[in-house]
Amino acid sequence: MQYAQIVLPLNLKGSFTYKIPDELMSSIQVGMRVLVPFRGKKIYTGIVFEIHNTRPENFVPKEIISILDERPILPQEQIAFWNWLSEYYLCNLGEIYRFAFPSSLKLESETYLKLKPNVSVDFENLDVNEMYLIQALEVRQLINLTDIEAFIPKKDIIKTINSLIDLQYIEIDEKIAEKYKAREVAYIKINKNFLNNQSLMEILSKLDRAPKQKELFLKILSIQTENPDIQIKKSELFDDGYFAHSHCKPLIDKGFIKEYYLQKDRLESYEGEIEELEELSENQILAKHQIDEAFKENKNVLLHGVTSSGKTHIYLDKIEESIGEEKNVLFLLPEISLTKQITQRLEKKYGKQLGFYHQKLTDFERVEVWRRIRNNEIRILVGTRNALFLPFQNVGLIVVDEEHDSAYKPREAAPYFNAKDAALLLAGFYKARVILGSATPSVESYYLAQKDKLKYIFLNERFGNVKLPEYELINFKEAQESKKVSGNFSLHLIEEIKKNLEEKNQIIVLHNRRGYANVVECETCGYVNYCSNCDVVMTYHKAANEMKCHYCGQRASKPRVCPKCHSENLNERGVGVEQIHEEVSKLFPDSEVDRMDVDSMRKKFAYEKLYEKIEDRETDIIVGTQMISKGLDFDHIEMVVIPKADSLLYVQDFRAEERAYQLITQVSGRAGRTSGKGKIIIQTYNPDHSVFQLIKMNDVAKIYNYLLSERQKFHYPPFTKLIMIELKHRKEDKVNRASQFLGSILKKYLPEECVLGPEKAQIARLNNLYQFQILLKLPRGKNYEKFKTMILLSLNEFDEITAYQSIRKDIFVDF
Repeated sequence: MQYAQIVLPLNLKGSFTYKIPDELMSSIQVGMRVLVPFRGKKIYTGIVFEIHNTRPENFVPKEIISILDERPILPQEQIAFWNWLSEYYLCNLGEIYRFAFPSSLKLESETYLKLKPNVSVDFENLDVNEMYLIQALEVRQLINLTDIEAFIPKKDIIKTINSLIDLQYIEIDEKIAEKYKAREVAYIKINKNFLNNQSLMEILSKLDRAPKQKELFLKILSIQTENPDIQIKKSELFDDGYFAHSHCKPLIDKGFIKEYYLQKDRLESYEGEIEELEELSENQILAKHQIDEAFKENKNVLLHGVTSSGKTHIYLDKIEESIGEEKNVLFLLPEISLTKQITQRLEKKYGKQLGFYHQKLTDFERVEVWRRIRNNEIRILVGTRNALFLPFQNVGLIVVDEEHDSAYKPREAAPYFNAKDAALLLAGFYKARVILGSATPSVESYYLAQKDKLKYIFLNERFGNVKLPEYELINFKEAQESKKVSGNFSLHLIEEIKKNLEEKNQIIVLHNRRGYANVVECETCGYVNYCSNCDVVMTYHKAANEMKCHYCGQRASKPRVCPKCHSENLNERGVGVEQIHEEVSKLFPDSEVDRMDVDSMRKKFAYEKLYEKIEDRETDIIVGTQMISKGLDFDHIEMVVIPKADSLLYVQDFRAEERAYQLITQVSGRAGRTSGKGKIIIQTYNPDHSVFQLIKMNDVAKIYNYLLSERQKFHYPPFTKLIMIELKHRKEDKVNRASQFLGSILKKYLPEECVLGPEKAQIARLNNLYQFQILLKLPRGKNYEKFKTMILLSLNEFDEITAYQSIRKDIFVDF
């Protein structure tokens, strides 16, 4: 007797044991999808993670219903990867499955209703809704709950169904339907039987009374005669509007032309000419040799190249080598929307061998990429963090570009994992090599390189020996005291911008805060608008003339009078990017000023349109949030201005200084990429701050030594390991008690100094859920694994309390 351990797409611990029926014994393999019953009549698609012959002791396992794949859909490397992710990030395999697979590959059971066989219905005893449902089932045999909503009010559906089940008129049927449907395109051709002269003459004479049909027939005939192998797409016949579907249908009905369908990918491949790569510079050749040496020593690489040093060029060269060795490449990017230039270069080189995988694809498009990867049709895949879960066959190289970017480790969607660290582990399972690339590597990656866990390669000059930009610090406090300011800009800064504009150069203004004002406050009583779902003040957006919560998305109109004291004395406090944009537009009325932030880029192709405006020099000043620090590579941006730089530093986060350095350095890299005359002006109340002074010196080693010494002083990563446990519930007292209880369990198993909290979260309530946090600060090394086992014990002990099962629990490993 054989059994299988099945992972289900549910957020439940571990895998589930099922019996393998005799008829499936010869065909079932690890990595296949199977249909299994779970919790009554529900049917799910599970994945076989293990096959064994150990009979469960405490229960009788259910049987697997059927196998969905002819061969395994999940390679062994991915199974090992999933197991590692689950253990390291303390998340369930079901969570990973839900995240990793396109939903169209996870078949689900839908509740369908049908009439009982040979039932005799007494319509006189039925109410109106029951009668409607019985009549519908007599016509359609099977109806699901969504269809019933069309003719029975939602509130009456369950009552109606239960009543008819009690009367034994209907029953529930679990119907399985694979959601993915291949896209089919209609083609037409003239029937071979009619291609002789005699038949053609007869057809044309029959079509004399339908001149448009005759013209269409002749058009198809001429295309087919010129090129017998051509496939005529039906839709293209109607592109110019001369012919319509009504002219084509009679020809098909009469059998004069034949309609047939072919499957087609939803994703269009590049069809243009293939280009060769440019030659590497001496500096790049040296870096590439160092990468080759590291790979020979089985070491992964941290490629630290200053902005515009040509890291992408080196990636392309290594990708070319991998393709030559018949190995595939995964190219990871933090955000797919900001990668126009790299994808253009890859498309021109690799054409149809290139694929993309990211959140903006539809589910069906993701399925097509998944299948092409499984069939080894895609050689290079460019994708975001979810691309790590594709069923690669023979990956040889993984490139993680902008490895420092926080988009690789978002806190919005489970499972919570760092894609950069996961890429290093995935490469190990495939015996592949990894290049982590960045102009501002994360402190953790830099530390690993210093410890020789990664090979550190530094490109210290820009491509073509172009000079790095110069930095200038402006003391805004002094400017205010001497009254040399206009709004949020010092007069010196305004003069510098004017000078740049006169030289016909473009300028970036960075202010990393959305909206117009942080708060609208009543001057009389101090009232401010709080979000009704979250404990945060709502931000004023002048462009939309509304208050917005940046956490839950709630909106409200801007108050005209104070809701509390009815005073009209309302003032806007704090400065957002909209206000900076408005101020710049007024200061430079003759210049074209554009804004780039999440709110202004919501419309379709908004980013692409602005990108073209900058490229065509139709815009002079771009004001934006951190979005402008990524993906912009233009010849005429010569100056970057940061008018309120202090706001980048004073954030409650131990990584605030690192992120401020990274953002300033990244955005400064946009300036002077061709001319070498780039200038960065940082306006601050505190020009003597260590971060600003070190950025001005442009000494990379000193910056990282400073950041590492600060982390070591206060016992933060990379010198310790952090795990954050966040508990959430609608009732504050309940989640408070639960967090105190979990805290006491953790202190029982771990040294007390390792457990910080529980405390209310920085934002105590989000989306009507109260949040309490416990921070675990654990030593690195062998003890870390031991402590992690203790944490799992604590969490299991907490889960045993029935009263706390409704508490939502999020665990962030390497917080």
